[in-house]
Amino acid sequence: NNQSKLAINMSAKQDYDCVVIGAGVQGSFTAYQLAKHNKKTLLLEQFVLPHTRGSSHGQTRIIRRAYEQDIYTQMMGEGYQLWAQLEKEAGVTLYRQTGLLVMGPETSGDYPLVKNTLLKNKVPTVILSRDNFHQHIPNVVLSEGHGALLDVTGGVLFADRALKAVQDQFQKLGGVIQDNEKVTEIKPGPVVKVTTSGGVYQARNVVITAGPWTNKLLAHTGFQLPLETVKINVCYWKEKTPGTYGVKQRFPCFVVTGSLESKEHIYGLPSNEYPDLVKICYHIGSKTDPDYRDLQTDTSDIDILKRYVSRCIPGLVPEPAVVESCMYTLTPDRHFVLDYHPNYSNIVIGAGFSGHGFKFGPVIGKLLCELSLGEVPSFDFSSFKIRRFQSHMKSAL
Repeated sequence: NNQSKLAINMSAKQDYDCVVIGAGVQGSFTAYQLAKHNKKTLLLEQFVLPHTRGSSHGQTRIIRRAYEQDIYTQMMGEGYQLWAQLEKEAGVTLYRQTGLLVMGPETSGDYPLVKNTLLKNKVPTVILSRDNFHQHIPNVVLSEGHGALLDVTGGVLFADRALKAVQDQFQKLGGVIQDNEKVTEIKPGPVVKVTTSGGVYQARNVVITAGPWTNKLLAHTGFQLPLETVKINVCYWKEKTPGTYGVKQRFPCFVVTGSLESKEHIYGLPSNEYPDLVKICYHIGSKTDPDYRDLQTDTSDIDILKRYVSRCIPGLVPEPAVVESCMYTLTPDRHFVLDYHPNYSNIVIGAGFSGHGFKFGPVIGKLLCELSLGEVPSFDFSSFKIRRFQSHMKSAL
């Protein structure tokens, strides 16, 4: 019966206003926004949902307005409103306010930039002095010469739950999700033809939000972006005394912008998803092929984290208890790609979220929907355009 169903499916093209390829956080929010605009929308996913093979899985992510650049801080102003709107529509809790502690060299690197951006954009912020730091954060060592502040709006997003909520809302609006369907061909034209392992679809507009698989899909359109996929070791560290760093103890999420151990960011979330385990990760990883992710076994990042944890977070066992995997898709400047395909204006690309895109899901979904509908986008997204890569592109092609 399945064979005959497949045969019918393959011969009968199914028509949509829009096909979104990739059902991670960005694709799911884009599809949801399109359905809200009464567009007949199909959301395609190569794996069986839910899955842990991309960049949107796992129980938690940090949400924050603490950024070096105004554009992100401003986008998150709307981001919080849109997350709250989804919570209300879906009747689920997706955000827990814990505050975000930012620590780093006071006069160099990213810390002064973050501090400046928060204050300039009037984000509720508490600047901690060396004296009151230990009063507020008793079980963390603030390094010599480091400043510390709290982005009061910061907190935890429940990622898996958020993904399920937005996909459920999309389906309630009449949207169609086809999972376990890998795209095998994209044929550009006034009507784009998308062939998958399970059928053939036609749409006037296509949005590609395929994370680490973006370039594999863009190859069908004769184009490549300068993207690099890295595997992140997501590490959980055991509390010596249960609850010390827990959300119930009001322990915040944190970001270290630079340390003795590393110039790269280190970030952490309070113990919650796994009882008595605190999530602390290094914000960079080693290059990998998304289809062979686990062949990448580099653990130099874990060594850096061990040294940081034993020096600065004394209440944790300095050896990870659990290590999971996630992938980042990096652009050369670590800023997003939100733009039209350079050769086909009815193909829109959302990619290169560089390990900091999850919190922006609702805003990015709205932007990609606006681009797809040919509307004037609600944000100045010039810093996210493809043309900034021109020098890279020549070497990439």
